[in-house]
Amino acid sequence: MRSPKDFFAPLALGAPAPLREVPFRPSRMIHFFDPSNERMRAKVPDIAPTVDVLLGNLEDAVSADSKDAARAGLIEVGKAWERGHTQLWTRVNSLDSPWFLDDVWALCHEIGDKLDVIMVPKVEGPEDIHYVDRLLAQLEARVGIEQPLLVHAILETARGVANVESICLASPRMQGLSLGPADLAADRRMKTTRVGGGHPGYLVRTDPVPEGDGDAGDGARTAFQQDLWHYTLARMVDACGTAGILPYYGPFGDIADPVGCEDQFRNAYLLGCVGAWSLHPSQIAIAKRVFSPEPAEVAWAQRVVTEMGDGTGAVMIDGKMQDDATVKQCRVVLQLARDLSAADPELAAAYGLETA
Repeated sequence: MRSPKDFFAPLALGAPAPLREVPFRPSRMIHFFDPSNERMRAKVPDIAPTVDVLLGNLEDAVSADSKDAARAGLIEVGKAWERGHTQLWTRVNSLDSPWFLDDVWALCHEIGDKLDVIMVPKVEGPEDIHYVDRLLAQLEARVGIEQPLLVHAILETARGVANVESICLASPRMQGLSLGPADLAADRRMKTTRVGGGHPGYLVRTDPVPEGDGDAGDGARTAFQQDLWHYTLARMVDACGTAGILPYYGPFGDIADPVGCEDQFRNAYLLGCVGAWSLHPSQIAIAKRVFSPEPAEVAWAQRVVTEMGDGTGAVMIDGKMQDDATVKQCRVVLQLARDLSAADPELAAAYGLETA
């Protein structure tokens, strides 16, 4: 067992000291692109300023014969990358693939100083994070990377969900977690072929109408579609909160259904997620809108905090009781608004936080 006092010591001689707190930077949307696609690479200068995170995908959606091209394409993007408000991430291939080691080795050597986060798919337990943690420390020391690379894990297996708390607490490098609904559905043997979102067959129905009270047929019974991912997402959010890292909803695969996408993203936002994946440019605006608090919500939060003074006791505002617990809730909203406003003058103006 590792001593707690050694938890923040570098895992390799010459590696940078691990971070003691994950820095919060806006990451409302993690926008995926295929670096092996030359046309997509050409669009990077235009897309990058519109997103919080741009992620070069080396794993799923990149065919086996395009893996080397994707890695080379991301290196090309990274060498031209200028650090600003937009973060540059990558999703490397899974630990059990023949490409993972080449991915991490090449990216650290070529653009390790440009990458913010390495997303690791199909993480099943803390041992996976320990392996990546040590490897990155060795590469940071070898290459001379001054800031530690952070790690983001994807929950895509039943074992990963069962171990989610220990995964979150496995390393100071842990930046956050994303839900990977498609692979998780397959691993659980769930009977859905959708990538995220709900399912019309997963529902509850009101009780039957008793005989003599009118139409007793099923037509009189209202059905409500349920969220297949609520349990997993809620557990993931709690695990991330425990570890002080950030939870994200993953992909919503039906690009032609912006309403369903917005609903799924909003569910995640309300539960505590800070962002979601965008797989198509049309989903960027949805994520930005959903994961930014409404100006009216910010104004209300500011009013509650102001009228509560030192945050103790209780007051009535518009017929609603506010106490120390609601002040804490309002401070969460205000802090998010300030963090987002720092990189978005439009939001700062909408929130009235230009000087915050």
